Amino acid sequence: MSHEELLAGRTAHMESNAIREILKVTAQPGVISLAGGIPAPESFPVDAIARFTSVILQRYGGRAFQYDLTEGFRPLREALVPFLARKGVKTSPDGVLVTSGSQGALDALGKILVSRGDRVAVEAPTYLGALSAFNPYGPEYVELATDEEGVIPESLEERLNEAPVKLIYLVPTFQNPSGRTLSLERRAKIADIIIRHNALVIEDDPYNDLRYRGEALPALHSWAPDNIIYLGTFSKIFAPGVRVGFAVAPATISRWMVLAKQGTDLHTGTFNQALCAEYLQSGEVDRQIPRVVELYRPRFHAMLRALEEHFPPWVHWSNPDGGMFVWAESSLELDLLDIYHRAVSRNVAYVPGTFFYATPGTHLNTMRLNFTMPDEQHIARAVATLAEVLLEAGEGAKIGQGL
Repeated sequence: MSHEELLAGRTAHMESNAIREILKVTAQPGVISLAGGIPAPESFPVDAIARFTSVILQRYGGRAFQYDLTEGFRPLREALVPFLARKGVKTSPDGVLVTSGSQGALDALGKILVSRGDRVAVEAPTYLGALSAFNPYGPEYVELATDEEGVIPESLEERLNEAPVKLIYLVPTFQNPSGRTLSLERRAKIADIIIRHNALVIEDDPYNDLRYRGEALPALHSWAPDNIIYLGTFSKIFAPGVRVGFAVAPATISRWMVLAKQGTDLHTGTFNQALCAEYLQSGEVDRQIPRVVELYRPRFHAMLRALEEHFPPWVHWSNPDGGMFVWAESSLELDLLDIYHRAVSRNVAYVPGTFFYATPGTHLNTMRLNFTMPDEQHIARAVATLAEVLLEAGEGAKIGQGL
């Protein structure tokens, strides 16, 4: 029997996540991975989770293992209200929807908002997982120009003036993949633009708490709550394996997200939601986030030092204040997708930047580097090795380009 002919037409737009495929390579012994956006296992509060488990069993008993509301476990939704308020996101327990990671929210939003041919505006570059979530619904992507401060407001205005845009997807703080953050001034400008154009924005905010220097900025949501769907997750500040995220959306959008979620998974796992509720209610979150930041801060500085020391002068990189990534671009015409294989042969992996663009096969001269998984010594060694690979490729490119 031929099963291919049974597949729905939308599967033509579905591709394997390039980063997930790359991670298979990085699992090989001896490879230092600067690739995946993966929290360090030593950052997980294992002892606290053991305590929470005992508390949950005593407090909720069998309820912690029962079916629950699609909207989410009520104690967690209540605990999220003050946590979100600290970020400038004002809501009520009924205004919070718990999702299976923020990826679950992105899938639901694609399902209820995106029809074939709809224009969806994304940063250039943007988060690959968002493209994977929206692709099956056949959008027409329009790319927003960015610089060191993130999205350029004039580019957004221009795109909105060209033709109707159904949805805008942004990661304003420590963006994946670039690490860049929208300044306070730009946040205000973008909020003004989306309000004037009556546009709808997804603000994906998974890295907000991973700040190593500078002052925290309020969520874009605080300027335009009627125009913004705010997404967050416990993956970076608790543990990604619990698969718990959350969304705050305008009421109509939220109701449809609930209906979409009912058809996908009925609800996010009750026990894991109870863990996250206790994490917030106990105050452990306020002790854990500084521990995570202190774990990652020296790795962050080790990455920037190593780049400054080893990378050739024709490679430029972002200078983030937090998050998990540094973005690098070569001013030479190098194919960093091809060079990736050379790096892996020397036991160093990164993610070629081309995967983060809505237009396939473009921006081959870019790469994303992660610094949260390896320690400082491995970061220094990996960057030095990668610099050697780039220098060798650069000499060949210079000869080929007559430089």
